[in-house]
Amino acid sequence: MAFSFYKYHGTGNDFIIIDNRSNNIELSESQIKKLCDRHFGIGADGLMLMNNYPDYDFEMKYYNSDGSENSMCGNGGRCMVQFAYDLGLHKREYSFIAIDGEHKASIEDNGWIDLKMVDVNNVEVAEYADYILNTGSPHFVKPVTGIWSYNVVKEGREIRNNKRFAKQGINVNFTEIDEEGNICVRTYERGVENETLSCGTGVTAAALVFAHNDNGFNRVEVKTLGGYLAVEFDKTSETSFKNIWLCGPAVLIFKGEVEI
Repeated sequence: MAFSFYKYHGTGNDFIIIDNRSNNIELSESQIKKLCDRHFGIGADGLMLMNNYPDYDFEMKYYNSDGSENSMCGNGGRCMVQFAYDLGLHKREYSFIAIDGEHKASIEDNGWIDLKMVDVNNVEVAEYADYILNTGSPHFVKPVTGIWSYNVVKEGREIRNNKRFAKQGINVNFTEIDEEGNICVRTYERGVENETLSCGTGVTAAALVFAHNDNGFNRVEVKTLGGYLAVEFDKTSETSFKNIWLCGPAVLIFKGEVEI
């Protein structure tokens, strides 16, 4: 089977995207894993299918690079909106369905994609002032010092495989506030089982934890290895948030043909 694909990234978090609105492409877990392999495939942190869905612009079907389908991807959602625009679907506001439900999105004048995330109704304080919350995917947030030299893979893998999280898995975010007041975030992602240059739901989780500690913020600037993002929100209580938007760039890298 041969088909066209497109490669996008959102602050370095990269994805293979396939237009499947004709509903003629079915991929197995092993095929997805091979396509995402950086040595023997196209290479990506994940793969997405754009499907038709009644009353919505599209359905976003997201798979991790290991072939699993179990979570929302914020950067992936923003890339899907840019992909829809590049295909000729030009709208003021987009609406689509993902694994965690309905999402809305818009494109700013500067080209950034703003994606509405699910509400967060609980921020759990874990041991040692760490935090657990779900922003469409489950996240563990750990404040650290010296984030750019921190061993994210070693420490993230250890937390992700803790007996409490091992079965379902959890994404692990390490955070630090820099001298300019930005939140710096590095993420170990389940399903990728490695650090990614950026994680949209992880950035969202870290931003809300920052707001959890510091009242009064409704926009947080975030720095990742792959670039800058912003998170906007309404804080409704000490542990709940609504009207959450993940804002940042989404860029086409290249397109091509592949046969599997």
